[in-house]
Amino acid sequence: MQNLLRFRFFSLLRRLLFPYNGEDPLSAKQGLRVILAWTLVFPLPLSLCTVAITLLAGLGTQGMLGRFIFAFLSGAFIFGMLSVLIVFMSNRAAHIRQAWKAQNGRS
Repeated sequence: MQNLLRFRFFSLLRRLLFPYNGEDPLSAKQGLRVILAWTLVFPLPLSLCTVAITLLAGLGTQGMLGRFIFAFLSGAFIFGMLSVLIVFMSNRAAHIRQAWKAQNGRS
């Protein structure tokens, strides 16, 4: 039962974070979903860790909010750009693979 739950959780994460099978390029909708998911999902835990550290340091609400926003926006930018690169490269690899299959299929 526990393995089934773990499999469902990981398959859900895989569909959300990177729905790529290696054969077909990602559609525009899938690519935007990957970019949005990476831009929001990965920076959030980093920002929450920043809040916890700020609370332990004893800084005020304004300092905590400023650091949270900075950490979230920095992470969103970094992971957003990384996701754009990943979507671009995986689509390019899929197109190359399809062209290779088409060329070898005709020969």
